[in-house]
Amino acid sequence: MKRALITGITGQDGAYLSQLLVDKGYEVFGAIRRSSLRGAEDHRLRWLGVANRVTLLDGDLNDLSSLARVVKETRPDEIYNLGAQSFVANSWRQPVLTANVTAVGVTNLLEAMRAERPEARFYQASSSEMFGLVQQSQQNESTPFHPRSPYAVAKLYGHWITVNYRESFGLHASSGILFNHESPLRGVEFVTRKVTDGVARIKLGLADELRLGNIDAKRDWGHARDHVRAMWLMLQQDQPDDYVVATGRTTSVREMCRLAFDYVGLEMSKHVVIDPTLYRPAEVDALCGDPAKAAKILGWKAEISLEQMIHEMVDADLKRLKAHKDRA
Repeated sequence: MKRALITGITGQDGAYLSQLLVDKGYEVFGAIRRSSLRGAEDHRLRWLGVANRVTLLDGDLNDLSSLARVVKETRPDEIYNLGAQSFVANSWRQPVLTANVTAVGVTNLLEAMRAERPEARFYQASSSEMFGLVQQSQQNESTPFHPRSPYAVAKLYGHWITVNYRESFGLHASSGILFNHESPLRGVEFVTRKVTDGVARIKLGLADELRLGNIDAKRDWGHARDHVRAMWLMLQQDQPDDYVVATGRTTSVREMCRLAFDYVGLEMSKHVVIDPTLYRPAEVDALCGDPAKAAKILGWKAEISLEQMIHEMVDADLKRLKAHKDRA
C-alpha cells in the first residue's frame, strides 16, 4: 500500500486529492496546523465521505521540526504540498504571512523530505497567478512570469525552490502550474463560489444583490476534481517535471456569472452591483493555459466543462441554503 502525505488536506484540492488517493488504495496522511476548532476544519473531507479514511497529524509549514517529524513518522512515498495562504486578495493585507507560508513553507517541507525521506516524490502546487501580466495570449511552461500580487510572488518562490531542489539534490520534485479550478468545496470568498452562493441566495429570496469587482477579468476555469488527477499523474512519471494544468478555454467573470444566473432563470443585470472597493490593487486581466504538454506526457485532459461545474456549484449551494432556511 502506497503512502501519501498532503499539506492543505482540509482545503478544496486536499479533499478531492484525498478522495482520489484513498480510492486508489493509498494510506493518506494530512499535516494540519493545531487549532482549537479541531473537528470543524475537516468539513470538506466529511462532505466527500473520506474523513474517516485519512489520518490527520499536527504539522505546520512554518515549523520545520514538525514537518520533519511528520515525514519521519509517516514515511510517505508521495508528498503533495497544497498548503498555502491561497486567497489572492488577502495577500495584500497579509503579505508577510503569505510569504512565510506560501513561499518559505515550501523550503521547509523540501528540507524535511530531503532529511527524512529523499526517495519520496514531491508535488508543489504552483499557480497560474505567477504569469500575472501575461506575455502571450496562451501560457505554457516556457511563458515568462510577471507576478502581480504578494500571493503570486510567494508562489513563484515556491515554484523555483522546487526546481532548485530537483536540480541540486536530485529529488523527484514536480510542480503543477494549475489554472483556476473550482468546485462546491471552494471557499465562498473566491469569485466563482461567491457567484454561485449569491445566485442561490437570490433565488431563495435570502438576498437581492450580488456585489462584485472587475467582472471583465478573464480566467481559465476547470474543476478541482480534474486538476487533482493531474497532480497524481505527475508523480507517476519516471522523471520529475513541471506542467501547466488548464482547460485551454478562457471566460470572463461576467460570462461565468451569466451562466449561473441563467441556470436558475434569473436576469443577471437586475442583481449584480459593481463595487469599486472590490477591485485588486494590480489586476491580472486574462489567463488562458496551454495544456499540450500535460496531454502529451501525462495523457491528461479536462473532462468537466465550465457549464457542468457552475451548475453543480449552484445546485450544491441551493441545497445547502435551503436546508439551512428550512431549519431556521
